[in-house]
Amino acid sequence: MTTRRVTVVGAGTMGAGIAYAVALAGFEVCLTDSRAEVLPLALGRLNDLLAVAVKRGKLTEPERFAVSAQLRAEHQFAPALSGAEVVIEAVHEHLGVKQQLFGEMERAAPPDALLATNTSSLSVGDIAAAVQDPGRVVGIHFFNPVHAMKLVEVVTHPRASPAAVERAVAFARALDKEPIVVQDSPGFASSRLGLALGLEAMRMLERGVASAEDIDKAMELGYNHPMGPLKLTDLVGLDVRLAIAEYLHQRLQEPQFEPPQILRDKVAKGELGKKTGKGFYSWSA
Repeated sequence: MTTRRVTVVGAGTMGAGIAYAVALAGFEVCLTDSRAEVLPLALGRLNDLLAVAVKRGKLTEPERFAVSAQLRAEHQFAPALSGAEVVIEAVHEHLGVKQQLFGEMERAAPPDALLATNTSSLSVGDIAAAVQDPGRVVGIHFFNPVHAMKLVEVVTHPRASPAAVERAVAFARALDKEPIVVQDSPGFASSRLGLALGLEAMRMLERGVASAEDIDKAMELGYNHPMGPLKLTDLVGLDVRLAIAEYLHQRLQEPQFEPPQILRDKVAKGELGKKTGKGFYSWSA
């Protein structure tokens, strides 16, 4: 099946980013969210991204118009999913919320639609257990900023059909991404490795080994990482990182995933990273 219509459920940072990348690839995209008030804001951010792309010479004005025409928002759930060939969930990391949503997605989406979760750490098999046909559920894990990051993790699980996994891989490639196929293990490949590095960087900062800037430079200049682990944590959100760390520590029972006190303290103080103006760095508006 050639995919042309995609629905993204969740209009936050990741959901809007996924919608933007999918529209850039030439697909029709419908963005939906249970909070009607966030949809105009999300479309505004996407139009701002298109304007920046034109300014930087990445898109022409006709291309910008064409991409913008591919994007729409719909608050009503059933109309948003009607006719979709791929539905991607991008709501916050809570298993119960995702399970309830997938039950609703299965009822509203066409019966042959691929149902995908963008979860970065939760069990895709547990999410799939909420639907009557778990074979059509896979993980399609994107990275922020979605339009710039090449990697996509396609997460399979014991009850996923090979056809669904193949469709997810083909879809990722159609977005000009590089997919890897990962088994349904806590944290998959990227979150597990990235979180271990990020938490160790926090412990080093906590113990005064070096400043946040110098810890990040060690990875940027010494290992050619495009961004250090502490700055990346600020962009992802300290609250998001804490939730993932608690989940992996509970599931894997390995000490490297126990959240450091500095992370707990900053989240308790509301220092969540760029979105609040302060995390391991100070961010101007």
